[in-house]
Parts: sequence; structure tokens; C-alpha cells
Amino acid sequence: MFRTSIRQKIVGIAAGLIVLAVITSALSMVMAARVGHLLDELTNRYVPAYGDLVRANVKSLERGLAVRQMVIAKMSNPPDEAGYAAHLKTFESANPEIARDAQAARDQIAAIIADTSTPSDNAALGRLDDRIDTAVNDLRERLDQQGAILLKQLDARHFDEAKSSFAAADALREEFDRKLAGIRADMMNQVEASATTVIREQRQTIWISAIVTGIAAVLGFVFAMMVGSGITGPVLRLLEGTREVEAGRLDRSISVTSRDEIGQLSAAFNRMIERLRQNQRVRETFGRYIDPRIAERLLGETAAAVSEGQRRVMTVLFCDMKGFTALSEGVTPQGLVKIMNRYLSTMSEPIHAHQGVIDKYIGDGIMAYWGPPFIDEADQAKGACSAAIDMIGRLEGLRKELPELLGVRVIPSDCDLRIGIATGEALVGSIGSEYMMSFTVMGDTVNLASRLESANKVYGSRCLISEATANLGVADFDLREIDRVVVTGQSQPQTVYEVMGRKDARTPQQQQLCERYAAGLSAYRARRWDEAHAAFTAAIEAAPGDAPSMALLARVAVLKQNPPPENWDGSWRIESK
Repeated sequence: MFRTSIRQKIVGIAAGLIVLAVITSALSMVMAARVGHLLDELTNRYVPAYGDLVRANVKSLERGLAVRQMVIAKMSNPPDEAGYAAHLKTFESANPEIARDAQAARDQIAAIIADTSTPSDNAALGRLDDRIDTAVNDLRERLDQQGAILLKQLDARHFDEAKSSFAAADALREEFDRKLAGIRADMMNQVEASATTVIREQRQTIWISAIVTGIAAVLGFVFAMMVGSGITGPVLRLLEGTREVEAGRLDRSISVTSRDEIGQLSAAFNRMIERLRQNQRVRETFGRYIDPRIAERLLGETAAAVSEGQRRVMTVLFCDMKGFTALSEGVTPQGLVKIMNRYLSTMSEPIHAHQGVIDKYIGDGIMAYWGPPFIDEADQAKGACSAAIDMIGRLEGLRKELPELLGVRVIPSDCDLRIGIATGEALVGSIGSEYMMSFTVMGDTVNLASRLESANKVYGSRCLISEATANLGVADFDLREIDRVVVTGQSQPQTVYEVMGRKDARTPQQQQLCERYAAGLSAYRARRWDEAHAAFTAAIEAAPGDAPSMALLARVAVLKQNPPPENWDGSWRIESK
């Protein structure tokens, strides 16, 4: 296949247009030159010939007038010899001038006839030449003879004879003038015919130039469109393919229809599409092991940028399945993997739905976090608490699926969730060695979230959150203050809250529970043990089986028997991890 570059195609278009323009210009120049030649003949031959005939006619009239004045001067009494002499001089000088003008006209006519490149009426011009020759040579000769006789008679003062000679000479002069007038009229017809030819040729030149220019323009346009479509067609297909890639659709390649630079670019584009498909498959596979957003970041940034840690306010969630150890006893490895995958999938979906990032799976535990750049800092607590509520909401469905997954009618032990959520400053970045890295979060906030997940064992609750988390999500959720605790690894007490549900979903029973629990908590911190005992008992009556109330009720009984020190601040130290 003949290979033509874009440059050659563009140069070909330009060359074709130039050739058409040159042809058009050359044709116009040839036709304009022809019109110019005809116009030159009209102005330099026809018009001068007619002018020579006009001057000859005028000189003939002047000669006749001079004869009359000579006769009058001689017949005057006394004779006017001076006037006679002056008019005689005019008479004699007119004769050669008439001959010279007539000959000049004949020379111009002969030049016209000799030029075969012009469409002249040579036959008519030849007849004019003969008529001029006859008029000048024959009539003028006879007129000269009669004039000589008249001059002799005037000099001899034979006026009667002179009158007869004058009449004869005047008749010859009139005949000469009449023939010259006829010749002039025919010459004028030739001039007009030549002018008509010039005008016709000029109009023809204009029309032919316009037609040729139009044809050249059409041919140039068609040629340019044919070549241009060969260029723009692949470019448009390439542009459409680029838009498909921009939209994330990588299932379509573009056809390569040429071997020029655009064809090479199209082939390279198809290779790029194939590479993007491979990268997409890598990303999809990679995204099964870490969060796709982290995968995108790791693949999109430099190694130095990824390895740089940053301190940011993050919200961390820990989730653990209560009763998993007992549930896994006696289950085959295949069954255990099936249960684990179903449990982790069920609990991971709410985290993804609320823009959380799953950091890792730790046995039956899940660690996830929220924060920039994956979610706005103001929305991170809301996302974590919303995910926790949805995870608890899916628990009942998971319980119903477990017997079917295990192939039993009833599972050996019940299962539940424990969730801890904490918000605070944490180190975010790629942590690890040159052999293995992990994009994760580290710090006291992570430890606190883990401790709060374990603290659910103390209070029998499902979801405990830190004070910082509660401050960010207080407007969106129904929270209950549970206690002030000091977890392992920290020295300052931390107020913890239980997420009871979303805002405005509290029932009258829950409202009564929260009021009585808050009263009991206040009395508990003020060391009013009996009052606290009564309040927590009332809370249990409002919500039978409320685990936090039962835990605080048992603690009140212990502290009543063994009071805390005087500097006790109402907090409880949790030693378990």
C-alpha cells in the first residue's frame, strides 16, 4: 500500500490548487492578451486610418474654399493680388497634404489586412483601399488639371471662361468630397465593427474566466474535500475514541484506515487502549485487596508522595463479631471461610456505602476509617456512625443466613456485633518496609477506637463512640452518654456515648430510659449510691434487659461496699484491651 504522510497530502492539496490557479491565470492572461491586441489594433490602426481620411476630407474642403476666394480676389475691382497670393499658397499646400493623409490611411488599412491574428474584414478593407486609390489618383488628378486651367484663366483675366472652369472644378471637388465621405462612412463602419469585436471578446474573456475560475474552484473544493476527508475522518474517529476513554469505556478500538501519521496515531491509540484495559484489570484485582480509592492514589502518585505521612483528624471504626469463637468450633475450614466471607461482605457494604475505607480484616474484626482525602472532615463522624447503624441493622439478616451457610437448622451460639468509633488526630500514610508497605492510620485515635470496641464487653452495648465523635455527630444521631472511662494506654478520662439510632427516631420508652439512666449516672458520679441504684433500677424497668443500666447497677453495689478514694472523678478505668 502506498504510504502518504499528512504533510504530503496537505502539500498535494496546495499543489493542486496552485496548478488550477496557474491554469486559470494563464487562460485569463491569454484571453486578456487577445483582447489587448484587438484593442491596440482599434486604437492604433482603425481609429488613425479614419482620422487620416477625415483630415484628407477637411483639406479637400479647405482647397475648394481657397479656389473660391482666389476667384473672388481676381474678380474684385481692383483685384486683390495679396489675398489671391495667400489663397493660392493655401490651395497649393493642401494638395500634397491630401495625398499624404490618403496614403497614411492606406498604410494603416494595409497593416490591418496584413495582421492575420485579428478577425478583420479584409475584403471590405481591400475595397476601401482601392476606392481611396481611385479617389486620390483619378479624381484628384482631374481636379488638379481643372484647377491649373482655372488659374491660367484667372491670371489672363478671362473671367467668363474662368467661371466655366470654376464650375467644372467645383463639380469635380464635390465628387471627390462625396467619394471621400463615402469612404469615411465605410471606414467608420469598420471602426465600429472592430470596437464591437473588442467588446465581444472582452465579455467572452470575462465569462470564460469566470467559468474557468468556477470550475477550478469546484475541482479544488472537491479535491480538497476528498483529501481532507481522508485526514479528518480518522481524526474524528480518534476524537470519538478519546471521548469514549474519557468516559471510562475501554471496550472499543478505532479502525486504522491509513498509513500516515494519523494512522500511526490510531494504531498507537489502540495499543494505549489495550494497555489501559490491562491496567484496569490490574486495578480491579488490586482493588479487591485494598480499597480502590487507595489503589488509585498509590497508582497515581509518585513513590515519594505516597510514602510521606500526614497528621490529620480521622474517625476510626473497629468492629468485632461476638460469639465467633464459639461459632467456629466444629465448623470445617471450608464452612468457616464461607461464614467469614459472608460476614465480612455484609458488614463491609455499609462502610463502602458511607465513604469509609476498610483498612484491614483482623480475623473476624474489621478496621475502617473516614477522613480526608476520601471524605470531608466535617462528614467523617456522620459517615462512621451511619455505617455502624446499618451494620447493626444487617445483623438480623446475617443471623438468618448462618444456618443455611453451615448446613444446620440452628447455629450453636448466637452472634452479635461490638463496634467502637473514635475521632482524633492520627498519622496517615504508607507504613512498612522496603519489602512490604501498607497505607494505614496510626496513633492514639486508633487505639481508642479499639479500646471502645472492647469496652462494649463491659457495658453490654453494641456501639460506643468517643466524645470527639459525639461532638461531630450529635446533630444527626440519638446518643446516650454511657460513662467516663480511662482506657489502657491513656491517662485522661474519656466520655463515651452509645449510638442508639438516628435523630428523631427515639421512642417514648427510649426517652424514659435515657432520662433515668442520665439521672442514675449523675447520682453515681456524686457518690449518691442509693439514688443511683434507684435510678438504674428504674431505667431497667423502662427498658428491661438494658445492659449498660445493669452494668452500672452492679458497679454501684460494689462501690457502695468499697467506696472509691476521695479524689475520684467519677471515671472508670478499663484495663482490658
